[in-house]
Amino acid sequence: KGESTVGCHNLGILYKNGYGVEQDYSKAFEHFKQACEGGYADGCSNIGFAYHYGQGVRRNYSSALKYYQKACDEGSAVGCYNIGILYENGQGVKQNERIARKFYDKACDLGYQDGCDAYKELGGRNY
Repeated sequence: KGESTVGCHNLGILYKNGYGVEQDYSKAFEHFKQACEGGYADGCSNIGFAYHYGQGVRRNYSSALKYYQKACDEGSAVGCYNIGILYENGQGVKQNERIARKFYDKACDLGYQDGCDAYKELGGRNY
């Protein structure tokens, strides 16, 4: 992962949140896309987030899953966690708490506390 892909991702964060620039989800998306195409997993995760929540692009759960999966496969804990959200809520996929729990567990294993918390929460439910 080159510095340019990290830089593209970081610029996307600035546009997404309006830090030092006017908030612009479309510009954020373009920078995240460059980062993702350059192999930066968090860029892919942020593209998934944009599709998941309709930020800068039309909401599309299938595209969100595609990019979250790419991010998760490349080691992004947040990407794995967000796949869990899609499965837990049945967004673009058939609701499946067992699969959600699997992705929360993976996010937890990658060091993401929200993944650990969600895993524990689902672990207390009867399937």
